[in-house]
Amino acid sequence: MKAIGFRRYGPPDGLESRHVPKPVPGDDELLVRIRASSINSWDWEFLNGKPFINRLMYGLLRPQPAKQILGADIAGTVEAVGRQVTRFRPGDAVFGDLWDHWGGFAEYACAHEAALEPKPANLTFEEAAAVPQAGVLALQGLRKAGRMEPGGKVLINGAGGGVGTFAIQLARLAGAEVTGVDALHKLDIVRALGADYVFDYAMKDFTKTGERYDLIIDCQNYRSMFDNRRALRPMGVYAMIGGSIPRVYQLWLLGFLSSITRDPRKLCLVAEGPNKGLAELRQLIEAGKIAPVIDRTYQLDEVPEALRYFGEGRHKGKIVIAIQR
Repeated sequence: MKAIGFRRYGPPDGLESRHVPKPVPGDDELLVRIRASSINSWDWEFLNGKPFINRLMYGLLRPQPAKQILGADIAGTVEAVGRQVTRFRPGDAVFGDLWDHWGGFAEYACAHEAALEPKPANLTFEEAAAVPQAGVLALQGLRKAGRMEPGGKVLINGAGGGVGTFAIQLARLAGAEVTGVDALHKLDIVRALGADYVFDYAMKDFTKTGERYDLIIDCQNYRSMFDNRRALRPMGVYAMIGGSIPRVYQLWLLGFLSSITRDPRKLCLVAEGPNKGLAELRQLIEAGKIAPVIDRTYQLDEVPEALRYFGEGRHKGKIVIAIQR
């Protein structure tokens, strides 16, 4: 089968087209014929070997042979099933997040049945591949605030990206007042998705406006945790999605200090794991309540170009890789 892989950390120029053996599913796995995949920040970070913790997990000097094909989000059809699989059968259309198994930028991949859900009936494979990781992270970020009261104030930092575009829709669906923060060229899509207020992060620091929020979903993490906490209401919640290791340590430290001082504001890392909430997202999509936002679609051979575009930070929503018809 054809796949796009890399043997060394660095820019997308190191990616190459390969012919590799088709994987064989284990007893509790499915073999999926991948019809589409999508790019997440995790692909970009792993490709570049940053943060360093990725190297500790997947190969210190070069990626481990089993981890050299990027791509976590997939949508496709079940080709074969292991003897212990009960949820799916050959021919079923599925989607999901392979997470740290990777392998989505290829014609076939194996996955445990728990990593997949039936594909939303009203989405194409390309649209479905844009959902799993970004949609689940957005849903988990929103859930950090517990039950959102109608009119609650939510700020989404990085609102024009993959996670942010889902977070806007989910927050609006919960009845929240939404403020979207991103680069100037992304504010049109942030408005179109229903954000009540938008502003360019380069022109205004949301932690210094005097506004306070019930929930901050932060997809960028370029402010200090002390500044982020200052922008919360007394019972507010800050939800970090991704971010550098120093920022994560700072969040944990400040969270620990807040527990000692009994500060009711919460600082949380969104790290519940893949696909938790994917079935709920499928229901919302099939009901027409939310939808993925796709900036561009590339073919499998164009993965290096797609990742270069992702690295430039100009995309709005998701970048999708069409693999097979």
